Order: sequence, then structure tokens, then C-alpha cells
Amino acid sequence: MSEQRVYVDKQSPDAYRALVRTAETVRATAADAGLDRILVELVNLRVSQLNGCASCLDVHTRAALRAGETPRRLGVLAAWRETELFTARERAALALAEATTHPADALAQDRAYAEARAVLTDDELSAVIWVAIAINAFNRVSILSRHPVREAH
Repeated sequence: MSEQRVYVDKQSPDAYRALVRTAETVRATAADAGLDRILVELVNLRVSQLNGCASCLDVHTRAALRAGETPRRLGVLAAWRETELFTARERAALALAEATTHPADALAQDRAYAEARAVLTDDELSAVIWVAIAINAFNRVSILSRHPVREAH
């Protein structure tokens, strides 16, 4: 049985606005660190895939396409380790985003962190973690509120 959910973003708008401001700061931090928009959107999408957030997947797929990402790479993102389509930097960022999303797996976290240290600067590494933290928060808002994904008119 489906029950009506409270949209926590609407119910507590001040808290949601604070989260949006945090996301804006994280986006600026990522840009200042030299992360391009496509890499940021790949992190947003991979975390949203792991969490099963349809609303965030919808938003960030469109954002990735606007930034110049290809449908082919988006189509295989869930299996990024099995392709040669992603750069070493992107692979490191995706692994780090997964480790941030599932921090209880200490071994995977250590591997991802070491891989990231090998190809990302400290500023880039920190920014990737912050991007993953921010999208994880938005995923939870959307999932627990059951934000719908509707057909565009």
C-alpha cells in the first residue's frame, strides 16, 4: 500500500534552503578545485544510482547531457568498472563517491582513497567527497519524500 509522504523539503523549507546553499558551496568548491561539470554530474549520477533515487537521476541525467556528457557513457555508468570509457580521474572519483556512499566497507574505502590520491589533487579529492556527501543528502530528501518523476509536458 502506498501512503502519502510528507515532502520534507516543503515541510521544513529553512532546512532545505540550507541544504541548497550547501550544495551551491560544494559546486563552487568543485569548480575551484578544477573538477569539470561532467565529472561532478557523473558523481551525482553514480551516487543516485547506488541509492535508487529516481528524482535525482532524472535531474542529473539532464544536467550531464547539458554539460556535454554522451548518452553512451551515461548508459554504462552503472558498470563503469567494466568499460574503457572513463578516464583515470573519473574512475578514481567514481570509486571515491561509492566509498563515500557506503562508508562501512573499510577495505573498499581504503582502496578508493588510495586510487584517488594517485590521480587527484588534495583539493580535487576533497571536492569529490563533498559532491558525494551533498548528493547523498538530496537523495535521502527525495527518496523519503517520494518525489515523483513525471512525464515532461
